[in-house]
Amino acid sequence: MGLETWTTILSFLFLLGLIVVPFMLFYAIKRWYRLKFDFLAYLIVGLVLTAGIVWTFAWWTDYADQLLMSHYGYDFDAMNDAGRFANVQSENHEKVKQIEIGYFGLGWPLKA
Repeated sequence: MGLETWTTILSFLFLLGLIVVPFMLFYAIKRWYRLKFDFLAYLIVGLVLTAGIVWTFAWWTDYADQLLMSHYGYDFDAMNDAGRFANVQSENHEKVKQIEIGYFGLGWPLKA
């Protein structure tokens, strides 16, 4: 399995976590806590967990792009496009250009 496959799998796991965690949290609060303010506990813990997963997912997408670009031979320290793509093989050139466009767009904190 290649690096691109692993980054995709990890991204899907974060996305699955965003979907599953609220349901698991609701079940856990209903089962373990007999508080008067069940909804408030669910809301606060749910917001904290969801914000954490969203923050981690946004960071991971940015880091995975950087990891893939360096894996394909992209040079972040070069001064021009010719230098940046000097070590990238010709069959990966378009793929790295597409990753570069996404990478140098909005930063991951703004995406989160």
